[in-house]
Amino acid sequence: MDVTLKKATLNDANVISNIYALSWKSAYKGIVPQKYLDELKLDFWVSSFENRIKNNLITAQIIYENALPVGCVAYGKARDDKFTDWGEIISIYLLPDYFRKGYGQKLLQTAIIDMKIEGYKNFYLWVLKENINARNFYESNGFICNDDECTCQIMQKQLVDVLYILTSDKHTELK
Repeated sequence: MDVTLKKATLNDANVISNIYALSWKSAYKGIVPQKYLDELKLDFWVSSFENRIKNNLITAQIIYENALPVGCVAYGKARDDKFTDWGEIISIYLLPDYFRKGYGQKLLQTAIIDMKIEGYKNFYLWVLKENINARNFYESNGFICNDDECTCQIMQKQLVDVLYILTSDKHTELK
């Protein structure tokens, strides 16, 4: 099996959006309203990623298995002003058939290493509070939930994100 990573370009926005949508439909079942997931279009995130990549607002990496794109990580300089000089993991998504195969781990490691090279020592990310699988994944990689919360609504359902941090004084190297 050939597993490779590639930095995303503008031409990859469609691939990334497809991965996101299919991942959401699986990973967020029972968390995000089902009607929203059912109606979620595969191209929902295309313009967002075109803008973010074109304007260097994020870095995105795609992981391939035997030349098939199966996952993506997006990361970069913190978008939140209270985390100046921090790196942010914006998202990690995989196609459902590739959950729990170590690809999320490879994507997370790649993002952290890249951001360390850029000079970041501390990192944060937001996770849906109800997404126990993701929370367990990040905790197993040294991220600590600091109990800060952010809420949003999808189809009148309030969703809560919790903040996870990884600081240079709390970690050595990822597994």
